[in-house]
Amino acid sequence: MADVVSLAAEVRSRSGKGGAREQRRAGRIPGVIYGNRQDPLMIALDGAEVLRHLRRPGFMAHVFEIAVDGRKERVLPREVQHDPVSGKPLHVDFMRFSATTKINVDVEVRFENEDKSPGLKRGGVLNIVRHTIELICRPDAIPECVRVDLTGLEMGDVVHLDTITLPADVEIGEDNPQATIASIASPSTEEIAEPAAEEEAETADKSA
Repeated sequence: MADVVSLAAEVRSRSGKGGAREQRRAGRIPGVIYGNRQDPLMIALDGAEVLRHLRRPGFMAHVFEIAVDGRKERVLPREVQHDPVSGKPLHVDFMRFSATTKINVDVEVRFENEDKSPGLKRGGVLNIVRHTIELICRPDAIPECVRVDLTGLEMGDVVHLDTITLPADVEIGEDNPQATIASIASPSTEEIAEPAAEEEAETADKSA
């Protein structure tokens, strides 16, 4: 499971665009906490702190514990609005959850033991098709990543979605279990391309 990240927030008294602009001018990012049959709670977070977490991989798959108004809210980010020109975050939506809540979430794929793949040792190329996989699980059970073991894979081998080992109570959230995650491709295409480029350069030199 990914680590729970702590954040401090203040209650926002003003709603609407005017209140949000006021928070952003003060270096804070407005947000809202909703869900779990409770009233929405408007909050403001430290802008630099939010930006730091947004730059980390898997922001949307991390559980946050937000300290606000004397209590702690365990939440999951569900939407981040960005400025279309600068790309700066403008607003963050967080969802509360209970012990029985299940969600769909994209989790990073990490490939391990490349040095133990005979295909890669012989010059094969790891062709990564999917960098994330959609999973269904409780927010508290979101894995930090999905690990793909390349041990023993030969040139031409393909890793399919349904061959991935997942933690208990975590399911694949996609319709096609045969979807390709990665393959060990032959390097022949690259080897052919290089001499072709060299021949073009030689022809250009002769005609000069």
